[in-house]
Amino acid sequence: MKKILFAGAEAMPFAATGGLGDVLGSLPAALAQTGDADVRVVLPLYSAVSDEWRKKMKQEAVFYVKLAWREQYCGVFSLQHNGVTYYFIDNEYYFKRPSLYGFFDDGERYAYFCMAVMEMMTRLDFFPDVLHAHDWQAALTVVYLNCLYRQRRGYGDIRTVFTIHNIEYQGIYDFSILGDVFGLGENEHSLMEYSGCINLMKAAIQCADRVSTVSPRYAEEIRTPAYSHKLDSCLNGNAHKLCGILNGIDYSYYDPKTDKAIAANFSVRSMAGKTANKKALQEEVGLPVRSDVPILAIISRLAAHKGLDIIAGCIYEIVLHQDVQLVVLGKGEAHYEQFFIDLQNSFPDKVRALITYDRDLSKRIYAATDIFLMPSKSEPCGLSQMIASRYGAIPVVRETGGLYDSIKPYWEEKKTIHGNGFTFANYSAHELRERTEAALALWRDEEKRKKLVSKIMKTDFSWTASAEKYMEMYNGL
Repeated sequence: MKKILFAGAEAMPFAATGGLGDVLGSLPAALAQTGDADVRVVLPLYSAVSDEWRKKMKQEAVFYVKLAWREQYCGVFSLQHNGVTYYFIDNEYYFKRPSLYGFFDDGERYAYFCMAVMEMMTRLDFFPDVLHAHDWQAALTVVYLNCLYRQRRGYGDIRTVFTIHNIEYQGIYDFSILGDVFGLGENEHSLMEYSGCINLMKAAIQCADRVSTVSPRYAEEIRTPAYSHKLDSCLNGNAHKLCGILNGIDYSYYDPKTDKAIAANFSVRSMAGKTANKKALQEEVGLPVRSDVPILAIISRLAAHKGLDIIAGCIYEIVLHQDVQLVVLGKGEAHYEQFFIDLQNSFPDKVRALITYDRDLSKRIYAATDIFLMPSKSEPCGLSQMIASRYGAIPVVRETGGLYDSIKPYWEEKKTIHGNGFTFANYSAHELRERTEAALALWRDEEKRKKLVSKIMKTDFSWTASAEKYMEMYNGL
């Protein structure tokens, strides 16, 4: 049985802010269910981890971690969840904070975490066959293994995978802290250097046996200057290591048939609950209760790369000229927040701008929505389009990254439905409007709508196929 250790900065349901947390909360369980792997995950013990989970934890070890000139306490706690062992690195100085990220010493915090992961292996006498590190926060686990631990007992046979969830965030620092913060010396200077700075992601790419991304299309895109955030030469130099595996979603958590967060349960065979959810959401947010009007939804961080600029370029005209309702959920850049507030003020009976983020509210919106807009400029994988599909919404997406891999364009031939959504290629408000209006036209044809929604809900976005591909990659090491 293969031993796999995931190292990452967050995991559902313990502490999570986005897609990385969803992946580390669901992929390990899918791998464990294959019966071919002993799967374990290590993450920091943040303040966000609730007392409910802490009560279930068992203390595994207490020791001190040496990082440069520091010696810091480290506690390791564990618990079992969905067939996976989760380890939590305890250090209140670094992790007792009001949020997971965004602090001046994040580089030091995650360097400590990575060194603690290395030291934990000896203390627990658990040396994985594969160390699978995720994003820049865990990049140094791969670097420390290769540069500092490879010759020590137990570490020599560990193989490594580094996954890029979002190449925009690379862990870039000034070289003045190479020794002081990261505990590395001049021997590692060239490994850590990229464009004159320390680049943790670049170093992990160089050191890892395999480099993966969260969709096949994104693996291709990040080798080009338009998507790489300047790492394309490094990735092209390591192209033989690179592959893309599409993420899945947790089918037990996102299940309209059993979801307790939504107003009424439903399934592809019994869709009455979809109408009940629409009515409940309209009542909740104060929109006119109408079953004959389609609800458009946007659930997103309100930032330009999520396509908010092209949405802003066409949504006013769509709302003005179409009989629709629009619900927006998210926070982000102030001018986009204000844009949707102003749109609501202009169309109080058509638009609701919910400038917040609430996971249960998002599920109620998915369950009520008829058409889901996700026109991202770049999207490594995207989970929202999969969740929306699972809850019976028709996705309208731009053909990029995981959106391209998961949503295929609708067309019909001899009454046979092809595709599972509406897509467009160019980053254009005009194309977004045209495809949204095409989706609205289809929605108003009840027979076609039912056939397409049924096909969308039957699309398999579970982790089953992806877990098999990960196991193939691990076995190939």
